[in-house]
Amino acid sequence: MVSFFFTFSLVFQLSLFHGSSSLTTIGITYTSPTTTTTANPEHIASTVTSLNFQAVRLPGADPSIIRAFAYTNTSLLLSIPNILVPPLASNRSLALGWLYRHVLPFYPRSRISLISVGNDVFDSTPDFSPFLLPAIRNVYLALRDLDINKVPVSTTFSFYNIITTSFPPSSARFEEPAGSLILKPLLQFLDDTNSSFLVNLYPYNMYRLYNEIPLGFALFQDFPFNFRDDLVTGVRYKNLFDMMADSVVSAMVVAGHVNTPIIVAEIGWPSSGADSGEVEATRVYVEMYLKGLVAHLRSGLGTPLRKEGIAEVYIYELVDKEGKGNRSWGILHQNLTKKYKVEFSGGFKIGRFGGLLMFVAVHFSILLCI
Repeated sequence: MVSFFFTFSLVFQLSLFHGSSSLTTIGITYTSPTTTTTANPEHIASTVTSLNFQAVRLPGADPSIIRAFAYTNTSLLLSIPNILVPPLASNRSLALGWLYRHVLPFYPRSRISLISVGNDVFDSTPDFSPFLLPAIRNVYLALRDLDINKVPVSTTFSFYNIITTSFPPSSARFEEPAGSLILKPLLQFLDDTNSSFLVNLYPYNMYRLYNEIPLGFALFQDFPFNFRDDLVTGVRYKNLFDMMADSVVSAMVVAGHVNTPIIVAEIGWPSSGADSGEVEATRVYVEMYLKGLVAHLRSGLGTPLRKEGIAEVYIYELVDKEGKGNRSWGILHQNLTKKYKVEFSGGFKIGRFGGLLMFVAVHFSILLCI
């Protein structure tokens, strides 16, 4: 009984800080090709606009592409290559040099919304991990040196390299020792600077790792028994995206950070696999996945533990890459013609102080009952 009244009180108090909702940002990743193609930067920009994407993530931060989006309503998420992380950590002048080339000539005509210092450093260049936060700080300070105060800085992680357990989400924690040494200090920096936590999240890869996950659960299909129950929080999950997103939410809460916005920097479903065993990598399933994802983001339901939803979601990727033996993630052919009939605009997201009312309440109840 004491637990019940305490939980009710906690939910009431947190609800006072519940933020307002706003339209969600659904974006696309565009990687500049390594070979010459017929598509020029202006053509890429007009194609993105015609597809109604609100944002573009540019892993290569190609200056010609950044320039092409000048005077458009499309926001840009730029990435700095992993190889620059160690020198950036010790040299703010290098950070200034990068900004002089990729930001200062175009901002604010090009709507640069965030800079990610590195992408999945833990996996591709793990030795660079200790340099990550110092590099982020130097880029942040260099922006302030240039009197650019509205462009936040962060980095991008892979779900599989930072989360210990994906189900149930309530048991998710950050991998150690990275959680204590890197992720917790980074989350504090993000909160202090009004930035966001970026994560690459691929339900397709999760589905392939665990045979017990139904295909319909991964594809947002509303079939009987397409659900998983978290017995700790009492939450019923009806799709794999929510389950993975709430695992990140739970890990952040355990680390002491409830309201840090989350951006899914990469998400998608391939239309062809790297080998013949990837039988679910088909165009039919890609269209089902994309339609389900967009409809879910538009619904305004958020995720069970974050009703305000994920702040931004970037579909991977705009154009198929050249070469055989690779998964095809593009929503367009290389000649920029459509592969799928999907409308990408619309959706909801919540304010920064939305809170995790049910999640926090349930966990406090558990603690009081122990």
